[in-house]
Amino acid sequence: MAENKKTSGTAAGQYIDLFVENRAAIDGHSAGALNALRDDALAALRDTRLPRKGDEDYEATDLETFFAPDYGINVNRLNVGGGLAEAFRCEVPNLSTSLFFLLNDAFQAGAHSAETLPDGVIVKSLRAAAEENADLVARYYGKLASLSCASTALNTLLSQDGVFVYIPKSTRVEKPIQIVNILNGGMPLMANRRMLIVVEDGAEVRILSCDHTQNAAVDFLNSQVVEVFVGRNAVFDYYDIEDSTASTRRVSSFYLRQESGSNVMVDGITLMNGATRNNFVVDLAGDHTELRLLGMAIADGDRLVGNHAVVTHSAHGGHTDELFKYVVDDRAVGAFSGLIKVCPGAEKTEAYQSNKNICASPTAKMYSKPQLLIDCDDVKCSHGSSTGQLDGNALFYMRSRGIPESEARLMLMQAFMHDVIDGVRLESLKERLRRLVEARMCGDRPSCRECAVACRNQKIK
Repeated sequence: MAENKKTSGTAAGQYIDLFVENRAAIDGHSAGALNALRDDALAALRDTRLPRKGDEDYEATDLETFFAPDYGINVNRLNVGGGLAEAFRCEVPNLSTSLFFLLNDAFQAGAHSAETLPDGVIVKSLRAAAEENADLVARYYGKLASLSCASTALNTLLSQDGVFVYIPKSTRVEKPIQIVNILNGGMPLMANRRMLIVVEDGAEVRILSCDHTQNAAVDFLNSQVVEVFVGRNAVFDYYDIEDSTASTRRVSSFYLRQESGSNVMVDGITLMNGATRNNFVVDLAGDHTELRLLGMAIADGDRLVGNHAVVTHSAHGGHTDELFKYVVDDRAVGAFSGLIKVCPGAEKTEAYQSNKNICASPTAKMYSKPQLLIDCDDVKCSHGSSTGQLDGNALFYMRSRGIPESEARLMLMQAFMHDVIDGVRLESLKERLRRLVEARMCGDRPSCRECAVACRNQKIK
């Protein structure tokens, strides 16, 4: 096969070579719907490259560097761990969930988790669903994820499993579905996971996706693509919480399509990480849709958090509220780029985008680029960005009342994040997040005190 100059010697090129050499194993340990898109992904990947720092919307993030290490990939689906349910604990009162696990990129159900789901609701391995619910998965898989995005194409090329969630028409799922994503292994590893979520007309569900890393001494790359279809008049909440390690890199692309009358909340929260790039791509395809898109990042040390959001209003009367907030300290770097597009025919749209940031030290950096693109009349839209330091007057006032400076700074940073936390529509999770944010800003690892894998006290076997 002829060498492609665009990918030769690049990070993507090494994984193209791995795929070509291991195609039989990758296909053999996956399923038809996933395998069917690999040739298209390969062609797309050979015609592009991974974004580098300084490219459009990548002012601070270099995905070539993210993918450059020679990570191992578990193409033969070897068992690298088990006993997840026994290693997981949650000390947050009143947060009762139906619990499922992804170990690297392999699905594992929690103990009795499926028994708590209403009739007709499916939460299972994507690979298994592609075999057992083949028509349903084929109808949706890959229909939103854009292969023009190089990281999405690479994920599509290599993904073998993930999770499939299906909520039938007019079904209300009372308990939140919690998907705990765990990275674990004894050598540098890339996990290529997929999530496919279908919420039919009139259905309602809340999903918590929590990322954790088991072995802090090992380098991991979490490559994730999430596709979500929300039907007419459906209600969907998605909370994505990253609490990993300094040795973990994450590239996540979240694709969402909303139909008429649907109401969606998406909240991306980065508490602990190494380097993260999150993409949110939303199409408000039906009339009178409602979207609340929130994001929060806390970064210190040499951490990097980048969020990129594109929201397209394609129909009449949609409403978007978008708010991303960052606190960056030490030498950490934050980046936000957002675009709200209002297409012809999307009259009566209301869309508001805001990015607010605190640089808590003079060496922290923040990049911000909010944008609007409006192609019709009779709309209400705004966007804005502000980056600064902690309020000096408020800090002086609190110190004059006897509050130590470190405590006063902590209180101000917590207050800065309140409106993101208050936007959470699940009360028990809202209280949990307040405690997690407080612990994180105090310099603690929140996972070991609140809700995660009890990795310090119990090894996964």
